[in-house]
Amino acid sequence: MQLAEELIAYARMNKSDVALAKGILSKAYITFARNEGHASHLLAFEAEKIANRTDDLPVRVQATISAGQSWAEEGNFPFALAKLQAAVDLARQSNSPSSLAAALNALTLLYTQMREYKQGFKTLDELLAVCATLASPGRMAQAKNTEYGLALDAQQPQRGQRALLAALALERQLDARGMVAVTLVNLSDSYLKEGDYARALRHAHEAITAARQVNNEQVEATARLNIGQALIGQGRLQEGKQSVATGLAYYERTANQPDMQAVLLEYGMALEKAGDMRGAVTAYHRERGISNQLFEKQRQKAVYELQEKYEAEKKQRQIELLSRENQLKSTEIDNRRLQQRVWWLLALVLAMASVIVGLLYRKVRHANVQLKVKNQELKRQSSRDPLTALYNRRHFQEFMRSHAGKPLSASGGDVVGALFLLDVDHFKHINDRYGHAAGDLVLTTIAETLHDVLRETDMIVRWGGEEFLAFLPAVARDGLDDIARRILNGMAAQVIHYQGQTIEVHVSVGFAPYPLAPLGRPLTWERSVNLIDMALYLAKAHGRNRAYGLRGFQQVERTTLEAVEQDLERAWRDGFVDLSVVLGGTDGMDSSNTGTAVHGKQAGASDGVAATAIT
Repeated sequence: MQLAEELIAYARMNKSDVALAKGILSKAYITFARNEGHASHLLAFEAEKIANRTDDLPVRVQATISAGQSWAEEGNFPFALAKLQAAVDLARQSNSPSSLAAALNALTLLYTQMREYKQGFKTLDELLAVCATLASPGRMAQAKNTEYGLALDAQQPQRGQRALLAALALERQLDARGMVAVTLVNLSDSYLKEGDYARALRHAHEAITAARQVNNEQVEATARLNIGQALIGQGRLQEGKQSVATGLAYYERTANQPDMQAVLLEYGMALEKAGDMRGAVTAYHRERGISNQLFEKQRQKAVYELQEKYEAEKKQRQIELLSRENQLKSTEIDNRRLQQRVWWLLALVLAMASVIVGLLYRKVRHANVQLKVKNQELKRQSSRDPLTALYNRRHFQEFMRSHAGKPLSASGGDVVGALFLLDVDHFKHINDRYGHAAGDLVLTTIAETLHDVLRETDMIVRWGGEEFLAFLPAVARDGLDDIARRILNGMAAQVIHYQGQTIEVHVSVGFAPYPLAPLGRPLTWERSVNLIDMALYLAKAHGRNRAYGLRGFQQVERTTLEAVEQDLERAWRDGFVDLSVVLGGTDGMDSSNTGTAVHGKQAGASDGVAATAIT
């Protein structure tokens, strides 16, 4: 950073825009390496403006690429695409194959992010052809790594693996240790997905050695995670857990929540496949907590952006109104002067002023009506999920707070309230196989199905991601299992057709009457939701496509509520809670078991958890 600042100072002293653009770009790259993304983007945009004042085409190409990548990191793909296409055009004008290779490489990466695989492979072909003319092993290695990312996302793992092996050979030829470390850890991940645990371990250990040579903690942490999953896959469960814990420590220290969420999800699936259901539930619970935090942050960001937009429009209207008021005052002053000179024009001037005031008044009224409509729209959007049109978590929290202490169900012990929490089974596989548009279709179908199987008076909430919550204010106490069965079978009956393919959907459910009242003391709704969340995880861990219902507490004075919340399955096994199990219908399940409810102290061991591929 000190050297970058010296370059910037030198450029300004000598009035060199080329040197200044290079200095600010260097500062942007260093800032990005410090995990200060937004500050880095602002520097890249500034460098682009300065570079465009020069005639140095390679510098302009570099600055335009950096600006395009910054827009992509901000999530603004249309702006990013325009910038990177402009960078490719500039590179063609410069007759610099090296600049063209850099621009094509960045554009291929963007098409990969946008899931535009056809355009991505087309751009990649041109990139590889340009790199072949350069006789530059470094450029070709970089292009091969880009090919790996595109092939992996486009479901072509074998092509991606070949690209990685080619890149590794070129990087070792160059002794480019930083690139070698990254390629080795990607190779270990590639073999891990194939189930080739021996090669995955070998490449991960090589990646650790290479990462330490260049002090790359992220690569080393990722290699530790791959080693852990490979060991778990070989049945060396304890060793694998220790290695994963070492890798996770880096992500916890750097507070990288999105990557942490993905790591925990893969870790939970590996443990589930290995038969460690308790460890899998713990990993899924941590992943769900991070998912909820990220979902809430995204929702708050969207609300804040919408509020800022409306505030900006309101201020603009106020500015326009003030401007017109100033014009009116100026007109009135002119009218006074004219009155002194030409009395016979007084009536005409007053009439014109009246017309202007009338028009302004009408426009002000129209603006106020529009503002009221916008405010109502904002209020509706803040309480509804934009995809499914269901209530969102914020609305449910406000509803429960406003009804705290008030009876939420009809009187009498046979009629109670109820909470149902459900999660889509294998939703990540649906997104990975069919795409996010298919995932959105699944979510909207589930929302419609819930409206069909529940009553109009029941509150249905998109709780977060692929998780839904239903609050039933008044139902028969002995009818909760039937409602759970109706939900499971209603979902299983849905067959979704997407782009000529058929998608079957199942859900796992946790439920309980509300309020829960151990020892006669009603629990808060938050603790009730936490308990049915634990019941949901039991449904996940015991085979999915089923519902676990917390019917009540028994001999709870012999334990603590905190102990029940920490390990619901143990509390069930020890007889402190009464659970019911409702099995949903599947194609592979005997029809006699379809929709069967099991009640009692302990329903038995896992119903056969299916091994799930890690992607």
